[in-house]
Amino acid sequence: MITVQQLTKKYGNKEVLNIPHLEILKGQSFGLVGNNGAGKTTFFSLLLDLIQPTSGSIESNGILVSESEDWKTFTSSFIDESFLISYLTPEEYFYFIGELRGCNKADIDALLANFKDFFHDEILGQKKYLRDLSKGNQKKAGIVASFIGGPEVVILDEPFANLDPTTQIRLKAIIKDLADKKGVTVLVSSHDLIHVTEVCDRIVVLNKGEVVKDIQTSAETLHELESFFGGSAESKEILATSEEE
Repeated sequence: MITVQQLTKKYGNKEVLNIPHLEILKGQSFGLVGNNGAGKTTFFSLLLDLIQPTSGSIESNGILVSESEDWKTFTSSFIDESFLISYLTPEEYFYFIGELRGCNKADIDALLANFKDFFHDEILGQKKYLRDLSKGNQKKAGIVASFIGGPEVVILDEPFANLDPTTQIRLKAIIKDLADKKGVTVLVSSHDLIHVTEVCDRIVVLNKGEVVKDIQTSAETLHELESFFGGSAESKEILATSEEE
């Protein structure tokens, strides 16, 4: 579904991403983890053609992301609150996204009805603009908007951050349903090792822009990740710096 070849990104002389080869299969729930500055958001930004690679390419369903916009018809994402239109109400925003993706209001209403528990009566019918919602509720709205139009690829950057425990549990069930039952390719980045282990079939670890682990999730995966981040030289360096400060 997604193929990465010789992908690099540099800012000046600083290389922030270097992935020689990576394939993400259709219908796979793919997790991306790493410390701050590991390159997770850079990778997702390249996938979405928000920034240009220094070299290399990304193909999504055979389409070169940097050379054609055809991949946009089957791809959706929520990276952060900048994806929202702050002066719209949630309902207005959902209908606007639906119009862009060829859905009418009835289609959107039917979709939103499936997320009543996820919204927990805090999003719809509140007569608030998106900018007036809490960070968590803004995230809920953005995540659900990414499901409009039945995308084949959904990209979510730190989807569990700012969500309460009940909503996190519901979101994990939603992501698993998308991948396992509907065949959607779901890419998730997260600092939360427990959540990403529970929800993803495969986890890739980035460290300083490079893939250092590529794991098919099993009962041992969480322990393996905790051992890596708890015992890696980089983690020890970060800890030492924090103690000095």
